[in-house]
Amino acid sequence: MLSFAAIETARETIRGRVMRTPMLPAPALSAMSGAEVFIKYENLQVTNSFKERGALVKLASLGEKERQRGVIAMSAGNHAQAVALHASRLGIPATIVMPVTTPFVKVAATRSHGARVVLDGETLAEAQARAEAIQAAEGLVWVHPYDDPHVVAGQGTVACEMLEDQPDLDMLIVPIGGGGLIAGNALAAKAIRPSIECVGVEAELYPSMWNAIHGGDRPCGGPTLAEGIAVKFTGKTTLPIVREHVSGIVLVSESQLERAVNFCLTQQKLIAEGAGAAGIAALLAEPGRFRGKRVGIILTGGNIDPRILASIMVRELEREDRIVAIRMTIPDRPGLLGSIATLIGRMGANILEVEHRRHFLDTPAKGTKLDITLETRDSNHAHEIMEALAAEGLPATRISAGSDDIS
Repeated sequence: MLSFAAIETARETIRGRVMRTPMLPAPALSAMSGAEVFIKYENLQVTNSFKERGALVKLASLGEKERQRGVIAMSAGNHAQAVALHASRLGIPATIVMPVTTPFVKVAATRSHGARVVLDGETLAEAQARAEAIQAAEGLVWVHPYDDPHVVAGQGTVACEMLEDQPDLDMLIVPIGGGGLIAGNALAAKAIRPSIECVGVEAELYPSMWNAIHGGDRPCGGPTLAEGIAVKFTGKTTLPIVREHVSGIVLVSESQLERAVNFCLTQQKLIAEGAGAAGIAALLAEPGRFRGKRVGIILTGGNIDPRILASIMVRELEREDRIVAIRMTIPDRPGLLGSIATLIGRMGANILEVEHRRHFLDTPAKGTKLDITLETRDSNHAHEIMEALAAEGLPATRISAGSDDIS
């Protein structure tokens, strides 16, 4: 079993070589949840992820002959970048195997640190199989993303810093993939403050640790925003520590992960990836569990594809009824569209998109279906606009923006 002494040694290893990230109050999140919330900003590391800690501790432990052989790792992105960066700094050749589904921003960043990148497999499990084959063929040293005592010890340094900054925390909320981060931090936190409660968070699509702890058989797989914690198998090193020191695991949905990423950007003014914001997703999903507590959340990473981030922002505006799509069947005559636009403008809404659909068979030959996407203040404002249209003999139906589905 890993000891707290190993985590203290890891702190000395990373001192001056890995950023001691800030931990700051989150007033908006506190107001929303009823807890007193502090966020540890690991997304501010050089590679924008906590993974630098464990990677450096592992690489620093290697002997000269192992360093000359070179190292290999498999990762969906953040561990890859961390190994590539610190291997480069230590003069160690690095090969990284990544799933082909890894966001391009993470692949490009890993290559920029000088590593040889191999893209293979749809999942981490498939990428690991390819990495193991390369490792055996070339005699490289394996740097596992979570199932390694050195890596777990390195990740545990986060909690040490958090409890130095806020010694009276009641809870830690920590994302779970294979368990390296939560194992190290639960062990460190309990050693420093035995009364603290450690809660894990997994993506609902990948409840591997939840299954292992509860003896469950929930399905594990599918496309998730939190690809950084999309792990099907828990670590042999991490599972016993989690079983002993973690009080519960919250499973969060894809929409809750999206909401958390959007919250980070719009309220905290910082970028978080899906896995990075999983702790915030747990707080938003189950606020009653944390109400009245002093809670520390690790924002674990900020490596998200800009296109995905833009999509999340628009989707959240739709969920909040600040972007609304409506459909009307109208006579196809000159001037009517102008009248509709004038009414909508008078109501204080902004027209984002207009589309005529003249060839639907349920539309009269002299009519057209008109789809309009609007920017509104909120759901009440949208309802007022639809009532005003109906009063003019132009009843409208809400549709899902960008689709043909009536909502």
